[in-house]
Amino acid sequence: MRALDREIAACRLCADSFAATKTAHSPRPVVWFSTAARLRIIGQAPGARVHESGLPFNDPSGDRLRDWMGVDRDTFYDRDRIAITPMAFCFPGYDARGADLPPPRICADTWGDAVDTVLSPRLTLVIGGYAHKRHLPGPPRPVTEVVAGWRAHGPRIIPLPHPSWRNTGWLKKNPWFEDELLPVLRARVAEVIG
Repeated sequence: MRALDREIAACRLCADSFAATKTAHSPRPVVWFSTAARLRIIGQAPGARVHESGLPFNDPSGDRLRDWMGVDRDTFYDRDRIAITPMAFCFPGYDARGADLPPPRICADTWGDAVDTVLSPRLTLVIGGYAHKRHLPGPPRPVTEVVAGWRAHGPRIIPLPHPSWRNTGWLKKNPWFEDELLPVLRARVAEVIG
């Protein structure tokens, strides 16, 4: 697996498209997984802060996600417990209006199957609409519908909304998420990585 780590970390497939974004940045893949990991987080793409630090979910979204999971930073960043494999390993940049660009499909198409092959987690958290569409069965559905149907995915997969501050309104409109899903999420996480 060390070869796969190095290949992903050296990837520059999106260099030209990133240079053309408002941020005009270079690729910096954030690679954070080990074959020993018992829990896998499939997110969307690193944000600007993660791009700068090289540490996945090293931002307020990560704080919220760790709270949802009931884990501290040391546990969260233990690669032998938790693998973090986004749809795109690099920050995709901002558009002309300053909005986040979607994860480039080429990243998941290039690296997704290889990562899927080396990991065999006991629990996978699938975060956000882009990840839902790629990693969950059935036709694409709205995030609320996917997350509300979390029980249908069995004990090995739990779909989640993105933990971004932008979803604070969604969380207020959907109190069942905190009341019903989060206790199960925390129990499953503790059971799997305990």
